[in-house]
Amino acid sequence: MANEDMQLELDRLKAENEALKAGKRGAPVSMKVSEKGAVSVYGLGRFPVTLYQEQWIKLLALAGDIQTFIDENKSKLKTKE
Repeated sequence: MANEDMQLELDRLKAENEALKAGKRGAPVSMKVSEKGAVSVYGLGRFPVTLYQEQWIKLLALAGDIQTFIDENKSKLKTKE
């Protein structure tokens, strides 16, 4: 492969990589049922968060406690931007 062709391919791959990165930022949160019958939530991080129905119900019941914990420990917590 000639240097010019390699440079064109490199530029194309860089552009494709940037487009993929841009598409992930601010990606909408979505859900689906996993193969094992659990609920997977996509768009929160690199990997989906997958829990079974009863685990989600338990976690959602703790939403107020989790929010209080976050508020009380805000100075120790980091944010991902």
